[in-house]
Amino acid sequence: MTDSEHINRRRFNGALIAGATTLLVPRAQAQAWPSKPIKVIVPYTPGGFTDITARLVTQKLQERLGQSVVIDNKPGANSIIGVDALAKSPPDGYTLAVVIAAYAANTTLYPKLPYDPKKDLAAVSLIGVSPLVAAVNNDTPFKSAADLIDYARNNPGKVSYGSSGNGSAVHLTTELLKSMTQTSMVHIPYKGSAPALTDLMGGHIQLFMDAAVGLISPGKAGKVRLIGVTSETRLAALPDVPTFIEQGIKGFTGSTWAGILAPAGTPPAVIKRIADEVAVIVKLPDVKQKFDEMGTIPVGSAPTEFELFIGSETGKWGKVIRDAKITAE
Repeated sequence: MTDSEHINRRRFNGALIAGATTLLVPRAQAQAWPSKPIKVIVPYTPGGFTDITARLVTQKLQERLGQSVVIDNKPGANSIIGVDALAKSPPDGYTLAVVIAAYAANTTLYPKLPYDPKKDLAAVSLIGVSPLVAAVNNDTPFKSAADLIDYARNNPGKVSYGSSGNGSAVHLTTELLKSMTQTSMVHIPYKGSAPALTDLMGGHIQLFMDAAVGLISPGKAGKVRLIGVTSETRLAALPDVPTFIEQGIKGFTGSTWAGILAPAGTPPAVIKRIADEVAVIVKLPDVKQKFDEMGTIPVGSAPTEFELFIGSETGKWGKVIRDAKITAE
């Protein structure tokens, strides 16, 4: 082989190595993550639907990734404080957040957010959807959703309902019910589900809707009466409680949900990895059983699917907020 042939061969081999190295860089970067603990912001207090769901999933995520996953509760301002902290975090895959339906509602409810949902945040995965359950005080005459609607329609302003706060899924879903049934009920906002449930049991309000996980136990214990579910089909955890649709209120559905967000600019390979892991986790038998007990429907979506879902929820609740003239105050 001549000297020129040797030189050309070396150049060719060098090009192959360089090309292979270039192709391997993204894969190597994806494999390198995670190399340190991951923080998951929960913009609510411990113990509620968001916190329970986040801990259930992150425990499995920690096992599967072989790296610590730590929950950081940052409650306040209808989730805005926690979400803003996420938006200002480095986009390296080491800070995530679990949000619920209020995140989509806040886009309309608050004219000036400290972050831009479309520019500052990235959808990762919709973990699951939790239809709401309607509970009434035991001393009321309401045995069904139909009873409640008939009474509210004939007695405007005589029924008061509680919510976990202005702009919450509970608030907006009940307002949607009022709009669809042309009824008048008085809204009493609380700072969370626990005080609203306490006042419901005490007879200070007559109606309270919440994620199933918060009402299954008091319902089964006879502390409140469960009269309807805001889903298209009955929940496995409450097979004897009919849907509102079954009771003649066609098309009425409402839910809260839990999904994972990351700061915008987080590497796509990392976002996909997290979404892929969540898709596996929600189908694990012990996780699915827990979700069934909570009245939550597991999803585990792809990032693009979750992004479309958030857009749909933003539009749906935005209309309810505008029609009912709901403000953040």
